[in-house]
Amino acid sequence: MAPRRLLDVAMGRGRHVVVCAGLGYRVFGVDVNIDAVRAAASAAAHRGLRMHSWCADLTAMPLPRDRFEAVVVTRYLQRDLFEPIRRAVTPGGIVLYETFTSNQLAHACGPTSPDHLLEPGELRERFESFDLLFYEEVLRPEAVARLVARRPDDR
Repeated sequence: MAPRRLLDVAMGRGRHVVVCAGLGYRVFGVDVNIDAVRAAASAAAHRGLRMHSWCADLTAMPLPRDRFEAVVVTRYLQRDLFEPIRRAVTPGGIVLYETFTSNQLAHACGPTSPDHLLEPGELRERFESFDLLFYEEVLRPEAVARLVARRPDDR
């Protein structure tokens, strides 16, 4: 069986794609920051790992449809990407998502713009058409929502 394809959206310096490449995934990463993309590619190459990466603004360059068995998004929120992320996952594929909620405002760090903070329950609602495997919202040490959801088979 071919290695499963995993996409890290807003991958930054590649913290997750490098680990997942080491676990045998065929990894892809995208970020709007070219320096971050280069750093991720360098980190993978330094460990003898292969990754596919590109620099893009995903509002202008859409994600491919039905392409990845797993999509990872951490510490990033761009609401107009929820639908493209849902479509990028193959039927039966998994989305792992973690980012800050508006409760983070009670902490002295992290994002402060409502554009970058989920409302309570929002992440779960955005993936209501998926099978929910895990969901939690925590307040400490940071206020984040975490989700693992499977796209239903199209059968």
